[in-house]
Amino acid sequence: MAETDTLLETPLAGLHRSLGGRMVAFAGYAMPVQYPAGIMAEHLHVRSAAGLFDVSHMGQAELVGANGVQDAAAALERVTPADIQALKPGRQRYGLLMTPEGGVFDDFMVANLGDRLLLVVNASRKHDDFDLVESVLPAGVRLNRLPDRALLALQGPGAAPAMAPVAPALTALSFMGIARAEIGGIPVIASRSGYTGEDGWEISAPAESAEALAKHLLSLPGVQPAGLGARDSLRLEAGLCLYGTDIDESTSPVEAALTWSIGKRRRMAWDFPGAERVREELANGTARVRVGLRPEGRQPARGETMIHAPGGETIGSVTSGGFGPSLGGPMAMGYVARPHATDGTPIELIVRGRPLAARIAPMPFVPHRYAR
Repeated sequence: MAETDTLLETPLAGLHRSLGGRMVAFAGYAMPVQYPAGIMAEHLHVRSAAGLFDVSHMGQAELVGANGVQDAAAALERVTPADIQALKPGRQRYGLLMTPEGGVFDDFMVANLGDRLLLVVNASRKHDDFDLVESVLPAGVRLNRLPDRALLALQGPGAAPAMAPVAPALTALSFMGIARAEIGGIPVIASRSGYTGEDGWEISAPAESAEALAKHLLSLPGVQPAGLGARDSLRLEAGLCLYGTDIDESTSPVEAALTWSIGKRRRMAWDFPGAERVREELANGTARVRVGLRPEGRQPARGETMIHAPGGETIGSVTSGGFGPSLGGPMAMGYVARPHATDGTPIELIVRGRPLAARIAPMPFVPHRYAR
């Protein structure tokens, strides 16, 4: 990995080092990939109790309309096929930013705070994303970037029991609910969401309060720190895409099996960037589709591994792969030619020049446990 002394740091960098975090380069930041317990232990602890992740490298911004949140919502719909205008106060949703050609510019989260929208975008794309949004804003709507806010993710079945005594208003939320609250006297905005497939919260707080907040959360029963390594294996078990790996500007929502993020009203109007490609692919299908993959045995298949029909031609490639600690075996996702995409279809993964038997498998590999 690159030297971390030339990288940006989150407000929690000092805390990570004091906890023994191994810092690596990620999206221009020095971030903890793991702590002394190790990736496997951190992963399993999140599945059984609760882990605290620093995701302050992500981009946060608020979109404000002079005449209310509906102006902001209508403006944001110029770059996404999500139905933002139907998003109710106190609710959050997943969306895609689109290119004019129908590719995925990025994926993001958007929440209705009542008087404004809160956006959270990927670290590697945040400046490009915010530039894109600003490029379509009409008079009276402004984007306020929030570099002075940190973001923490408390994830796992133990998150709710830990949170209940300190922020009961947050435990009252259902999945994708969002609210303002206080934790240990620190004002936060927290959504009941995450990137692990588990119950939990993503918690936005002032940067100057981030370390105090993290220490308070780590003091709660069953909560331990977790790094990027566990976050990646958890999200892959949950069947969740990583931007730049599983989806990018060459990928359409239809290929990526993300058409559920396109609002019904938007499918009727077809008034979003890339709508022509999306409409054609929904009507006629795509040449390839994102699928889950289960290799036989214990050997994992990493990204860029080629996928073959048994004894035959190349039919696709792996985008993400590794070992699933909760699954007890290897897992991967990738794209294959549509005729080979049915669950249970036998395939071969070419690992170190040798074919590894595998099958197309449904995702998520580990069931989601969101607070519905």
